[in-house]
Amino acid sequence: VQLQASGGGLVQAGGSLRLSCAASVASGRTFSRYNMAWFRQAPGKEREFVARIGRVGGITYYTDSVKGRFTISRDNAKQTMSLQMNSLEPEDTAVYYCAAGLAMEYDYWGQGTLVTVSS
Repeated sequence: VQLQASGGGLVQAGGSLRLSCAASVASGRTFSRYNMAWFRQAPGKEREFVARIGRVGGITYYTDSVKGRFTISRDNAKQTMSLQMNSLEPEDTAVYYCAAGLAMEYDYWGQGTLVTVSS
C-alpha cells in the first residue's frame, strides 16, 4: 500500500483543516481490508496516535485530546481517508501521518503533511 497525505497548512487557532490520505493498493488487495489511522509528531516530541477507523468505517477511536474536535472518515470506493480538524489549537501543530495495516499494527505510512496552528 502506498499512502499520500495532503491538506496541511497554516491556520489560526480556532480554525479548521481537512487532511486527506489517498491510498494505492497493490493488485489483488482491497483498500477495505485495511484499518486506517492518523498519527502526528510535534517538533521535539515522539510520534503519537491521533485517530483510527475500522475497515468499513463503523468503528472509530480518538485520542482524548482531539475528541469532539476531530472526525476521521473513509471512502472505500475512492480509497481515501480523511481527518476533519475543527477548533484547532496551537498544541495540534505537528506533521500528520496516515497509516494502514491489516491488523492493529500499522505497516504502511504516508510521507506526512505539516499542520501549523498559530495562536
